[in-house]
Amino acid sequence: MIKTMVALALAGAVIGGQAQAQAAPAKPKPTAAAKPAGKAAAYHAPRGPDGKHPDLNGVWQVMNTANFNIEPHASSAAMQMRPGPVVPVPAKEVLALGAVGSVPAGLGVVEGGAIPYKPEALKTRDANKADWIHKDPEIKCYLPGVPRANYMSLPFQIFQSESATLIAYEFAGAVRNLQFKDPGPAPVDSWMGQSVAHWEGDTLVVVVTGMLDSTWFDRAGNFHTGDMKVVERWTPTGPGVMRYEAEITDPEIFTRPWKMSMNLYKHVGEDARLQQFKCVEFVEELMYGHLRKNPLP
Repeated sequence: MIKTMVALALAGAVIGGQAQAQAAPAKPKPTAAAKPAGKAAAYHAPRGPDGKHPDLNGVWQVMNTANFNIEPHASSAAMQMRPGPVVPVPAKEVLALGAVGSVPAGLGVVEGGAIPYKPEALKTRDANKADWIHKDPEIKCYLPGVPRANYMSLPFQIFQSESATLIAYEFAGAVRNLQFKDPGPAPVDSWMGQSVAHWEGDTLVVVVTGMLDSTWFDRAGNFHTGDMKVVERWTPTGPGVMRYEAEITDPEIFTRPWKMSMNLYKHVGEDARLQQFKCVEFVEELMYGHLRKNPLP
């Protein structure tokens, strides 16, 4: 009897072990896919006309609100405000614009959020913003300067050949000729400055100096002096996408160099072209109407 019970127990154990072995899934063998993923390969952009460097040809444009304010900002009723009975209201000069004159919110493009102004320079920026309608050079169609030209609401086009690169902007017909041989200091200051370029791998680096102090960074009154130096970095990061960075150095009004960065997107399709926007003609009455023999009311 005892022998029979022992035999039955052993048989059950064997059968149970076989069933468990059949139910347990086999451990998968290591495969290449199971290995820890390495760092993603850097984007290799199509080569340009020289066969060596990325092809930057095309019409490009931002998708942000940096031209309103390069720092983070909430939406507001207008660029220029005045005290109201409860909260600030649009200034009289811009009141009739209604929603067209309002400001959309933006996350900002300044790395770290705030521009490192010196105290007195910050007061000047605030005064600029308080009188935006009279002080912003964009309103009078002056050339926007660098870096502002690259993030306005209108696109720009890069023309790149084997030996030359030119950037044309729709706003006011502004143009920049990138010089790959440094000619030395700019002989005179100008609205768009002097651009000296070189390649660092797949990044186009452009050093811009010799700009007038009359341009602003945006409509919020952010400004610079004539001693400002801008180092731009243009890097393709994917099909139709380019990363734009600009390092600003101007020790007279900033406590340290600072950077802004954003994505640029390439236009595709039949509308990938610049249109004419000769805004100088549009501001003649604004700037010179008071000189009429009989000024308009």
